Amino acid sequence: MPGSIGISLIVLGTDCVYESQHPLFLAAMNLDYDVVIIGGAFSGAATAMMLKRKRPDARVLIIEKTAEFDRKVGESTTEVSSCYMTRILGLTHYLGHHQLAKQGLRLWFSNRPDQRFDDCVEVGTRYQSRLPGFQVDRAKLDSHILNLAVQAGCNLWRPAKVTNFELNNGNGQRISAVVDGAERTVHAGWIVDATGRATMLARKLGHLRPNTEHPINAVWARFNGVKEWDSYEWRQRFPDYANGCLTAREWATNHLFGRGWWVWIIPLQGGDVSAGIVYDSRIFKLPEGPSLGQRLHSHILSNPVGREIFGAARVIEGDVHALSMLPYHSEKVCGNGWAAVGDAAGFIDPLYSPGLDFCSYTSYYVADLLGRSLAGDDVAEQLRHYNEQFPITYRYWFESLYKDKYYYMGDADLMSAALLLDVSSYYLGLVRAVYRDPECGFLNLPFTGIGGRFARNTMTFYGRRLVALANRRWATGYYGRRNAGWRELYDGFVPDSRIRKQIRRGLLRWWKCELINLGLMLRGRVATPAKQASATVPTEAW
Repeated sequence: MPGSIGISLIVLGTDCVYESQHPLFLAAMNLDYDVVIIGGAFSGAATAMMLKRKRPDARVLIIEKTAEFDRKVGESTTEVSSCYMTRILGLTHYLGHHQLAKQGLRLWFSNRPDQRFDDCVEVGTRYQSRLPGFQVDRAKLDSHILNLAVQAGCNLWRPAKVTNFELNNGNGQRISAVVDGAERTVHAGWIVDATGRATMLARKLGHLRPNTEHPINAVWARFNGVKEWDSYEWRQRFPDYANGCLTAREWATNHLFGRGWWVWIIPLQGGDVSAGIVYDSRIFKLPEGPSLGQRLHSHILSNPVGREIFGAARVIEGDVHALSMLPYHSEKVCGNGWAAVGDAAGFIDPLYSPGLDFCSYTSYYVADLLGRSLAGDDVAEQLRHYNEQFPITYRYWFESLYKDKYYYMGDADLMSAALLLDVSSYYLGLVRAVYRDPECGFLNLPFTGIGGRFARNTMTFYGRRLVALANRRWATGYYGRRNAGWRELYDGFVPDSRIRKQIRRGLLRWWKCELINLGLMLRGRVATPAKQASATVPTEAW
């Protein structure tokens, strides 16, 4: 039977390992499909596309529950996910014509609600980004990739609700779904879980683990009537602001920061703007209000930069969303005849937009694994590596970039040091690898081997120091004191030796904070902690 695989198994408890290949074994089972992918958004559709390229004769079914895709948390791509979309998936033409080019990250800080806009701290690039990035409408992007997968020869059931599935230790999987009001049942050699936060297989198999060390929540919406960042009016009112930056601030992912929270502001093609808040529930509480959209808008207006941008903005009705306890991961991401990709394997935090990075690595790895299996290769080692490395990747990525970051992100000195060091490390470790050899780069999950452990230890160390410095600043009333009167615009990041310039800049800012800390050690604790830039008082203060 074309594209089918055969296996003989050694059963050890509840686990099975590949011993040898016998193509007639599964052929006799009369499988309907080689692979069934549950979930047709980015991860599922990309996995299907890559599998069909590797094995054009593979019989692939995609089951998507929604008639139309909804919004996602964050719509900004990174250099790694952009590399995957342009160089691997071949979406350069589509992205250039139907999505917006992104001009890096831009951070804004303030220390009082009535602060003048041009007195707030701005940190970001002065010039155009050197590598491609995009501000994407995920609903449109997901639909486009799914259409490409169908054009490549994949079958699609949509809308369709999976009602039952059976994993039979590699002896063929059984999936039932309701399509057009009738139940259908198919058999397949492999099931791929691309159900996103629904994490269908992880929940069913008991592998889902919430990340209770990182209790973050998100509320986001679409707005219209948002003021332009590069308008002629602002050039007249704030000439130094207008002339200080040579690229368009409008196309950056602009972030507002406070202690325990950050707000993203992302433009979308057509004129709407995506804005959302992510906050650590240990530190911050969203203001009360009659609706989620009004609560989000009210918080943005309490910030001086947000007030300038969103003063005349309006929430688009019916397009407000919220999620609590965002981070989680699956302890096991594959087994005999199944694998999880994208958000179905895990999610950490929207800051720095790592979600599509995880989708890129996992979808490419699993597509390669499936392609090898359908070709008759023994993929036991690939399964073992994916199960072993993904939890390490997840844990190291969390510890090096996000653990307790919300305690210092409201201080411009500390967060600007973190930005420079974090992004430089990202370029050194991941961006260089995928652009040097994309096919090889995406087969290696981040933080692999000795180099990965060294990067994690280094980044975790300076992250812990920044948290300690933030706690002392908060206790002594110095937190956010320098969130006024300066602007740091740098040349940008590049994946070569020039990145050392940004590393030096980040180290220098960190070490200056350490020197300030020596002076703060001689101070006593203040009776009332420093007031944070938001009008809302945090629920917990150190």
